[in-house]
Amino acid sequence: MDNRDEVSAFLRSRRDKVAPEQAGLPVYGQRRVPGLRRGEVAMLAGVSVEYYTRLERGNLAGASDGVLDALAQALRLDDTERMHLYDLARAAGPGPRMRARRREARPMVRPSVTRIVEGIPELPAFVANKQFDILAANAMGRALYSEMYADRTCAANTARFVFFNPEARRFYADWERIAHAAVGGLRIEAGRNPYDRELSNLIGELSTRSDAFRVLWGSHDVYIFREGTKHFRHPVVGDLELNHERMDLSDESGLNVVVYSAPTGSAAEDGLKLLASWSATAGQTREADSEFQG
Repeated sequence: MDNRDEVSAFLRSRRDKVAPEQAGLPVYGQRRVPGLRRGEVAMLAGVSVEYYTRLERGNLAGASDGVLDALAQALRLDDTERMHLYDLARAAGPGPRMRARRREARPMVRPSVTRIVEGIPELPAFVANKQFDILAANAMGRALYSEMYADRTCAANTARFVFFNPEARRFYADWERIAHAAVGGLRIEAGRNPYDRELSNLIGELSTRSDAFRVLWGSHDVYIFREGTKHFRHPVVGDLELNHERMDLSDESGLNVVVYSAPTGSAAEDGLKLLASWSATAGQTREADSEFQG
């Protein structure tokens, strides 16, 4: 397996997005391409047309940092896209297959990290990997994503929930943005780890079962999750506009801790209190059912 098709599609998609006027180039007559021509990218990057054509055919192996930087500037890549280009170049070089195989086993959540997540009782918190599997969550986290946990086909994976569960379009008030970000996040991870079998299987499953995912995947856009705000419509407590923070663990596991919160005195803070009350009641009900069945 190599990543030449991925490289080729990414470079073409970025070239199509840059109008000649944006690059300061004159426009004469009708053009058959939506963005820059290959020769124009080569000129802007300071390389020969033949060399750029080789790059766009997917052969990034051996490309220097200087060439990659020149390409990024010519194609007007943002920081996330530039990082993705470097990831693709590293994956095209020697040695990525063995490194990826060593990482293929699913990382375990350390008990100390689980205790931290469970020690935040008033806020939804969970531990996730880069392909959106929730590996550990506190009671509030499970309550917030109650519909995902109720759907066994999601397997506690928020990407599956976004694209497979019809309730997700109501749950996420800004579903289009969330869907676009999820696809962009998976694209970033695929560029870093093209030999990750579980990731490839997930992308294949999403592409096969979701037309929406397949269309977004074809855009080759990339995205990195950071801090921000998400607007939920929870089936029990209603609207929740929550701030979220993502903190990467300082090891090579690729795991991160996500915590949702609300400003003091806000309607969302009241909503979280209601969610906590409902979570406690639902937990007591589950315990009672378990005891009855036992």
